[in-house]
Parts: sequence; C-alpha cells; structure tokens
Amino acid sequence: MEFSEKLQKLRKSRSLTQEELAEALFVSRTAISKWESGKGYPSIDSLKEISRFFSVSIDDLICSDEMVAVAENDKKEFVNKYISLVCNLLDILLAILLFIPAFGNGAGSVEMVSLFSLTGISLWLKIVFIVIISITILNGICGVIITHFNKPVWNKHRLVTGIALSILAVIVFVATRQPYVCIVCFSCLVIKGFLVTKLRWQK
Repeated sequence: MEFSEKLQKLRKSRSLTQEELAEALFVSRTAISKWESGKGYPSIDSLKEISRFFSVSIDDLICSDEMVAVAENDKKEFVNKYISLVCNLLDILLAILLFIPAFGNGAGSVEMVSLFSLTGISLWLKIVFIVIISITILNGICGVIITHFNKPVWNKHRLVTGIALSILAVIVFVATRQPYVCIVCFSCLVIKGFLVTKLRWQK
C-alpha cells in the first residue's frame, strides 16, 4: 500500500475531513488532497507530524522508495527557499543607494552624491528614483516574510515582481545617465536571473 492510500485510510479511520486533518497538521487542505491523490509527498517535518498525530511510525507510513522522493522534495524546497532568500536580500540591498554617493549630480557636474543629497536633477525625477528603489526594497522585505509562510505561488509572483523592478531600474538609470547606480542594479538583475534560471532547471 502506498503512502497516499495509507494516509487516506488513517484519516477515514478517525472520521476526519481533509480540512480537519489539515488544521491538525498545520498545513493547507490542498496539501492533504495532493498527498492523498499521490501527486506529492509531505516534507520530513510533516511526516513527523502525521506519525505523531496517528501514533504510527514513519516506517509504517512510507516505504524506502517513497522516502527517497521525500528527501528529494525537501532538498528542492531548501534550494528554492535559499534562492528566494538571496533574491530578497538583493532587493533589500538597494537600500544602500539611498545613502551612498553613487549618483551624478546633474549633467554639468562631476560630483557624486547620495540620492537624498541629489540637487542637479528635477524634483520629479528624484521622486521616481526614490519610488523605484523604495518599492524594490519593500518587495524584498515582503519576500523574506512570504518565505516563512511556505506559499510557493506567492513566492513565485514576488520573484517575478523583483526581476521586473530590477529591469525597470536598469532602464530608468540608463536613460537618466546614472552609470554607477545602473551597474549596481544590473548586477543584481544578472544574479537574480541566474538564480531563477537555476530554479527552473531543477524542476
């Protein structure tokens, strides 16, 4: 008997719905449905919770071949979280651009200033710079928070948003002739692109 059938049998023996079991195990009902339909396996931590809840050993729940699949899923989840964390930190890292002297202070000046000290450009353009950098930083902070909620779909949308913001930043800083800031944003974009590509390859 496979894990999916064992879990379904154990749940029905307690007269529990998928929703009730999900609440007891602190997972989503979708996760229970996926496990019972054989479309995926729980993490090792979730397996321990199932084992404790139903008072059965992990060996009784899952065979050795299935355990290999569980270990592989756990490894993928760890890599996904690591990649997401690095991308989030790259977004948050742009906070340094608010304070370090990386901006050219107008076309006729060789002076380098911080964003808040920038006076050689129009006010609206300065506001655009601040908005782009601030939204990117907030996106990174939200990403760090989302990572702890184990919501892959949310995380995927946030990664896409992060890359889109990096592309926008590069375009804006190239168009406004801010080479040093552009190099920082472009470097972040290249690293994120590489990590997201690696994420897609491992699926």
